Amino acid sequence: MNAEHAREVAAAEFWVYLMTDLIMFSVLFACYAVLHTATYGGPTAAELFSLPNALVETLILLVSSFTSGLAMLAVHANKKDRAMAWFGATFILGAAFLVLELKEFHELIVDGNGPQRSAFLSAFFSLVGTHGLHIFTGLLWMAVAMVQMKKKGLSTFIVSKLERLSLFWHFLDIVWIFLFTVVYLMSRIA
Repeated sequence: MNAEHAREVAAAEFWVYLMTDLIMFSVLFACYAVLHTATYGGPTAAELFSLPNALVETLILLVSSFTSGLAMLAVHANKKDRAMAWFGATFILGAAFLVLELKEFHELIVDGNGPQRSAFLSAFFSLVGTHGLHIFTGLLWMAVAMVQMKKKGLSTFIVSKLERLSLFWHFLDIVWIFLFTVVYLMSRIA
């Protein structure tokens, strides 16, 4: 198998992975949709969630998607230093998003609103936590990719990895837009 064929196979396999992730998130969204009113006398989403904080998280993640796109433009222009800078910005924004998400989780749990409080909160922590775990995974992947890019340059192999990383990052942004809409925005109208 030549290098080009191996790259195409890896890309196809990655699309299969993304589709399985899509199915998993679809199931988590369905669980949340079914359980979002199952508060058992506890607080509702409207009482718990801060729309301004969720909006800040959304803006941070959307900007990180933009910087990831700029990084890939630099990669395809064979500008390693510029790509490193844009991926560095993406990493910082992703880490800021994750810190805000963990802060929200911590505040909810400290206030007695952890996943064990109600089916609604269990579904919330499962859905948002799974997304956060994916963000953490993306950050680890990005850190490793940046080290490899620094050491090995923009070889065909590294570019292929970076393309999949960028696709993964954009996928997480799309999932977050649905999550923001379903969990945070719809809590105001439900």
